[in-house]
Amino acid sequence: MSRTSEPGSIDRSQADEDYPLSAVPPEARQPILSLAPLLISFTLYSGNLWLGEIVGSAYRFWPDLIRTVLLGNLLVGVYAAAIAYIAANSGLNTVLMARFSFGNLGSRWVDLILGIPQILLYAWGSSLIAQLINQVVGLPLSFNWLIIIFFTYAFCTTAYMGYLAMDWFSRLAVPVMVILLIWSLSIAAGDAGGFSDLQAIIPQKQLSLEEAITLIFGVLVSGATQATNFSRFASNGRQAAQVTLLAFFLGNSLLIFCGACYSIIYGTEQIVQVMTKQELLVWGLAFLFLNMWTSQDKIIYSFSLAGANLFRTKKRNRLVFVGVTIALFLAWGGIDNPMTYLLKLFGTLIPPIGGVIMADYWLHYQGKFPSLQKQAPAYNRRGLLSYVIACAIAWYVPGIKPINGMIAAAVLYSLMLGKNRGGDGEMGRWGDGETKR
Repeated sequence: MSRTSEPGSIDRSQADEDYPLSAVPPEARQPILSLAPLLISFTLYSGNLWLGEIVGSAYRFWPDLIRTVLLGNLLVGVYAAAIAYIAANSGLNTVLMARFSFGNLGSRWVDLILGIPQILLYAWGSSLIAQLINQVVGLPLSFNWLIIIFFTYAFCTTAYMGYLAMDWFSRLAVPVMVILLIWSLSIAAGDAGGFSDLQAIIPQKQLSLEEAITLIFGVLVSGATQATNFSRFASNGRQAAQVTLLAFFLGNSLLIFCGACYSIIYGTEQIVQVMTKQELLVWGLAFLFLNMWTSQDKIIYSFSLAGANLFRTKKRNRLVFVGVTIALFLAWGGIDNPMTYLLKLFGTLIPPIGGVIMADYWLHYQGKFPSLQKQAPAYNRRGLLSYVIACAIAWYVPGIKPINGMIAAAVLYSLMLGKNRGGDGEMGRWGDGETKR
């Protein structure tokens, strides 16, 4: 197994902070029993219920809805698994890989484009849980600011403590959440009156397959690109790819499918409201609590690692509190309003990052990144130029924007790499002679 390794012993502060600026060493790798529930809990995100409502209102139940949900999540799962394989083999997460693919300073753009969506999603989650508690429990709106403060800071505690805390909490939470979802869906199936009644419902909205896949990618691609924050702890690349594919395909599909069914049957995708109608209020609140905690902590954990690379600091846990404080003010400001547009935007801007990194790893470095201690160019012009052109292709060319962007980035990078071979040095005409640590 090819791994990026740091010379000498790993700084103790790196280990205490979950290796924010170094590769995960072999002795810190975790078994599949640890990785699987952690990644599944990452995909059981309440925002997927909202996505299910959008998709469910636009498609007939069979085969259109089922086909769209499975296809979208299969594509996201394959994308996530491909990057997870590289992460486990190298021990690096996406923002550290970007130092090679975009340059030492150029990688800071990747930090921003991956970190900003995490803050928005975290703020969205804090706002969402306050709204649901207000609607179900009946607390006055004047208390929403206090609810948002409490849950914004409560849900980040396991992220502050690190991988092992999130691991053990996920092992406890995932079985409970899956059982509650299956229980609720079985009741919903009975309330729907059977398959024929579901099939007879006429879609109320129009949404093309391309738009639906772009939305699915927009919601999930930031998490898929940063699942490397966890898959880098896997024992080997094959294990990481298999677990990541299953988690993103099955976990996301289940939540989106639930959201679609709930919106069709009950007129709302919010699971607490649904379980209240099913006379399962206490269990609905339990699901909401577990679901939000196990997704929010991983969202802000991902932000902290992107921030650590951006500022080149080992103090990852401090960045957790910086991120949640920013999210707090966004939640107070009503972050849910622009989310659909932002998700489409990120569905265009993020996949080309993965395309460049995969092409760089396999074609340029032949499946083995060098040590992070090696001096790197400030900017990898090949990676940056491929990324910019691929984003333009994704935005303007008809089709599924995330897929177009990812493939275009990989193809453009490989073409520039081929043109440079035999040229003047490692980076050649597309590189930058200036090197910085």
